[in-house]
Parts: sequence; structure tokens; C-alpha cells
Amino acid sequence: MKRIVKRTLWAVLALFLVALVGAAIAFGPMTYAAMVGYQIYETVPPKLPDNLGPKAILIFSKTNGFRDDDQIKAGNAAVEAIAKRESWSSFTTENAAVFNPEQLGHFQAVVFDSVSGDVFTPEQRAAFKAWLEQGGGFVGLHGAGGDTKYAWQWYADELIGARFIGHTLGPHIQQATLVIEDQNHPATKGLGASWVRSDEWYSFAASPRAKGYQVLVSIDESTYKPIEHLLPFTTPKSLAMGKDHPMVWTHCVGKGRALYSALGHTASSYTEPKHVELIKGAIAWAAGYEGTGCGSEQTGK
Repeated sequence: MKRIVKRTLWAVLALFLVALVGAAIAFGPMTYAAMVGYQIYETVPPKLPDNLGPKAILIFSKTNGFRDDDQIKAGNAAVEAIAKRESWSSFTTENAAVFNPEQLGHFQAVVFDSVSGDVFTPEQRAAFKAWLEQGGGFVGLHGAGGDTKYAWQWYADELIGARFIGHTLGPHIQQATLVIEDQNHPATKGLGASWVRSDEWYSFAASPRAKGYQVLVSIDESTYKPIEHLLPFTTPKSLAMGKDHPMVWTHCVGKGRALYSALGHTASSYTEPKHVELIKGAIAWAAGYEGTGCGSEQTGK
């Protein structure tokens, strides 16, 4: 009997080690990217299409950090389809050299589709910040606010406005209830008072509401498990923020308009009708096509 128990324990240990090695092989590059990051910077701008019209959207999805390729491809395709349906033009690139004063001037809004890591040179940072402050529009989707550390503090503390501390794991994708705090904003109109859906749920060190940012959507923590449980036999990390746990929010950046949404981890979420409508309304607002702008300016141009 002792020999059988001993063999069983060794078999379990062997299986655990095999699983551990497999996880290291599979997630090693992703872990490296998320924790260390790559240093790849473009200096030659891409050629823009000749037919960019007066309503043009820049779709940007460069990752020098963690990357979920399936999600990014689905997100880019969804935004491109939205632009086509709304008679906007769009340009999709991962070449950060497009962030120069001349080329940014062709666009009313830029969508960061899970951009991660330090993706800009100092000159590109300055061009983007100036363009936004002078009246551009920014929409950040999911991983665009999901880094654990930042080289550009303005991006984290001012543009996104909240520091990511983790997402649900154990289980990973969970069903939860979202609370629509503003049902009149172009991004959230038509969503109703609440919205039940499944996703990977982000948590942040603090709510941006305290900074005066306008929260459009928050999450009811009582409807899911806000924990991060990485490995068996370890203590789960609490990701609870309490009653004020925002998911989508907006604010002004000078004359510019910024909106961040933590929704959209799965590729399939970019075919959800309500999620697609939220993204469409977010871009329309950020670009100045719908809703009220920043300061005394009114959008709708």
C-alpha cells in the first residue's frame, strides 16, 4: 500500500512539473513582454491613404508589452467595420511614427486597441499630447489601460487616469452586472440601466472619479468574484475596489476628449451588439461627431 501511495504521489508531482514546464513555454514570451517589455521604436512614418476624408479615425494597436493577438485583430476589425458603416474613413497601423504633427492632423480621433508597453519616442509622445490637447480625441480599449508599470507617467496618471492592479483569474472570464451611470452619453445611450455580460474584469488602484473624471459605467462587485488566483495552493489576491469600481470613463485633456473602456478582453466581445455600439458611440464622441465637447465648445461638427 505504501508503495502504491508513493508511486501515486510521484506521478502527481511529475504531471505538475510537466504542466509547469508547458505553462512556462507557452506563457514565457507573454510574461516577459508584460513584465519587462520590448524596445521597438519606428522612426519612418507610414504612408497614409490618399482618400482620407474629413472624418478620419486612426486605429493604433502597437504592443511593446503584453499582446493578445486574437483580441487585437478582432478589435481592429470591429473599429474598421464601424467606420465603414458610419461613412468615416480609417487607417490601421502599428507604426508609431504616424504620431507626428502633420499626419495626426488628418485624424479627428485615435483608437488605442490594447496598446501596451512603452511604444513612443519622446518626439512621438510630444506630438500625440499636443494634438490631443489642441482638440483631438482618444479612445482607449481594454489593454490600453492594462499595464502594471509605465514609462510615460502622463499617459497613466492623466490620460488613462487610473493604475491597473490586476484582473480576474480563478475563474478568469466571469459573468457580472455593469451599472450604466450615464444613459445619455453617446457611448452608453441605449444600454439601459444595467448590462449583464462576461469578460475579464480589470481593477485599479483608485477610481478616477476623485479626479473629476466622468464615470459612464461601473461594475457591481457583488455579481462576480474580484480575485486574482494565479496558482493552486496559493492565497487569492483581492481585487475589490468596493462600491466605486469604474469600467468606462471620460474626461477632457485641454480641448481634447478622452474615453477609456476596460471592457473587451475576448475576441468574441467585438461581435457583441451592445459592446460594438458602445465603441461606436465612444469614437463618435471623442472625434466630436456627437455629444457635448470640452470646455465651452459643442461637438457635432
